[in-house]
Amino acid sequence: MSRAETARQEAESKTLFGFWVYLMTDSVLFASFFAAFAVLRNSTYGGPSGETLFSLPFVLAETVILLTSSFSCGLAILAARQGQKNRVLGLFGLTFLLGLAFLGLELHEFSKLYYEGNGWRRSGFLSAFFSLVGTHGLHITAGLIWMGVMMSKVRSAGLTPFNLKRLTMLSLFWHFLDIIWIFIFTVVYLLGVAS
Repeated sequence: MSRAETARQEAESKTLFGFWVYLMTDSVLFASFFAAFAVLRNSTYGGPSGETLFSLPFVLAETVILLTSSFSCGLAILAARQGQKNRVLGLFGLTFLLGLAFLGLELHEFSKLYYEGNGWRRSGFLSAFFSLVGTHGLHITAGLIWMGVMMSKVRSAGLTPFNLKRLTMLSLFWHFLDIIWIFIFTVVYLLGVAS
């Protein structure tokens, strides 16, 4: 193996390691938001609680959409490893649309709460809710931007080793956001309606 090839592989290993470190720091960020929510979930100060605010069928629809996007993202990576460029673009296009639909539902929920007078300033509970779920929404937005950029790169340059590595990291990021959503669905919505 040549020196250039060895240097390239070392750089790729460092990039992948750095990405895993990023995901771990993001996990710490979300853990902090979950801890704050756990402390403030009963701090409604006479305002509404999750039991009166949350609609489980609505949140279940969001969850199904996001989990379906994770499935299509996984299929896109399998297609990328098989060199099926058009299938990769189609599956990532589907993932993008599902992610956009999820984000639209999340924004709809936020605007509905806000216009009903239940904004983030109303109580500690709502402040923690908007912070946690809003941070997840910002990550979804970043993932959608990244996905759009990568689809453009694959369309123009194909499934190069560089693009394949970036698509793999994008897939890891997207699956990570789905895992975080499962925790949000359970801790915020299911326990919020049950309490």
